[in-house]
Amino acid sequence: MTNSSAGVCAIKAEFIVQKLEKCNSIQESESSLKRKLDINITSDNKKTKCENVEELPKNKKRGQNKARPKTFQIEKQNKPCPSIIDIKSPGEQKRCQFPNCKYIHDPLEYLQSKPKDIYEKCHLFDVRGRCPRGIACRFGLSHITAEGYNITDEKRVKAWKEDTKNSLQNSIQIKLQKKKYDFSIAESVVKRMDCRNVSQKIDSTLENPNAFNKVNSGVITDEDLIKLLPREKKIIHWQDKLYLSPLTTVGNLPFRRICKGFGADITCGEMALCESLLKGLKQEWALVKRHESEDLFGAQICGNNAYTITKVAQLLQENTELDFIDLNLGCPIDLIYKKGGGSGMMHRLPALETSIKSTSKLLNIPFTAKIRTGVYQDKKIAHTIIPKMFDWGVSLITLHGRSREARYTKSADWEYIETCAKAVAPLPIFGNGDILSYQDYLQKKELAPSVQGVMIGRGALIKPWIFTEIKEQKLLDISSKERFEIIKKFTYYGLEHWGSDTQGVENTRRFLLEWLSFLYRYVPVGLLERPPQKINERPPTYFGRNDLETLMASGNCADWIKISEMVLGPVPDGFVFLPKHKANSY
Repeated sequence: MTNSSAGVCAIKAEFIVQKLEKCNSIQESESSLKRKLDINITSDNKKTKCENVEELPKNKKRGQNKARPKTFQIEKQNKPCPSIIDIKSPGEQKRCQFPNCKYIHDPLEYLQSKPKDIYEKCHLFDVRGRCPRGIACRFGLSHITAEGYNITDEKRVKAWKEDTKNSLQNSIQIKLQKKKYDFSIAESVVKRMDCRNVSQKIDSTLENPNAFNKVNSGVITDEDLIKLLPREKKIIHWQDKLYLSPLTTVGNLPFRRICKGFGADITCGEMALCESLLKGLKQEWALVKRHESEDLFGAQICGNNAYTITKVAQLLQENTELDFIDLNLGCPIDLIYKKGGGSGMMHRLPALETSIKSTSKLLNIPFTAKIRTGVYQDKKIAHTIIPKMFDWGVSLITLHGRSREARYTKSADWEYIETCAKAVAPLPIFGNGDILSYQDYLQKKELAPSVQGVMIGRGALIKPWIFTEIKEQKLLDISSKERFEIIKKFTYYGLEHWGSDTQGVENTRRFLLEWLSFLYRYVPVGLLERPPQKINERPPTYFGRNDLETLMASGNCADWIKISEMVLGPVPDGFVFLPKHKANSY
């Protein structure tokens, strides 16, 4: 089925908000929104607009919100200098080496100007025995002395082991920034594959098949490559595994840890741009970090030519611990597509062929790909590309049952997914799209019995316990208290990942709010007239079974901020949030 219009999710009558109550609720929400975010709400269409942010043209409302302001920014003169953050005793304090440093250099001066601590207990100190944010920690009462020293618990420090891998080393970053990293292996592989592709084309038209080889006798030989490349490739058994989709922004490490706890078998980092990885940008390298709980983990990369893709594959293989590398061939964003990357590669088969052949030849781990049905809704082309991609060397293909053009306005076409999977069976194809319950999972597997597994994206954002539901074959009626505990756990994971200082707290808040922009769409099973909930059904405004459940059902950004304040304290002055992913994709 390809047609999709947002249906109405059937809620039990006693929980539905009546019209008068709904109007009052909207007025209260607007008042709260003004108070919390200092925004103006227009009376004609209820659209929110942040002050001092240029309003987007009407034809730019859909998709990524490119006018989003930063949620929060701290001035340098209000931050402590790194030289005073983590001092255990008077003898450890060192003088700042930068004469023009604008940070605060007196620990006592910083403590006087520091915002009030959020809570007395520091999660990082409790887990690790030492808080790396020192006096900047917003939960520092348990480990900061009155003199500004950072207390450590040596017993817990010795017991704790680093649980995050794939951090960018300073030496590697410097080599990348200075363009001194040795990519000779990747370059040699791509050159050889380019020569082979050209030779094959010439052989098909010339009578003398050796003509090309005589002209190009100086290129690197197969024997040379055999000496450089790995002999054996790691084998992964994909059958019946549940794969958490690589989700931009919301598929961060803390969220993946939540999903691993609920039974996700395969996790993958957010899409990382090849060009940014090759430049050594820390924010891009953060996307390939891996937590120790992720026992089957890959990095997803996006590029538009064989050289950058193969170089990144070599770089990651030599400097990270990965089980596979995934190539993004489905990204619909204009910025990526117009440069020939993401779904744009589906129309650039020569470049795609060389990229896959070169990268799969170089790697000793599986090289996989995620692809859409095509670029245009009325022109499905995946079935023509997938067999070639397996011939070129991919180990697994995940097919998202929508085109670039359709985005989320159509239902995923699982019948087409079956057509593609059946054509290449027994080679592994995973299906992706519209799974929000174990019944959906069984239905999709019935429609596409040839797929070896499924990938779940939005379904996991709306209800991360979907992996447990599928494995236990039952609907779970998760209470608001249980859901709040999940949010608290995400907060702890976020503080571990982004830090417990003001910047880390606000980063955790920002990503929590991004997740809440999906999480609110979950309708508790006990409120449904006809369970299970469908991913394309929009519920009417409803009351929950208690105040917390009602709050969690709100689509109002101010209410999401209120939830964040329950775990991360009050938002700072000047805080503004607009979700990156507009929640209109029912």
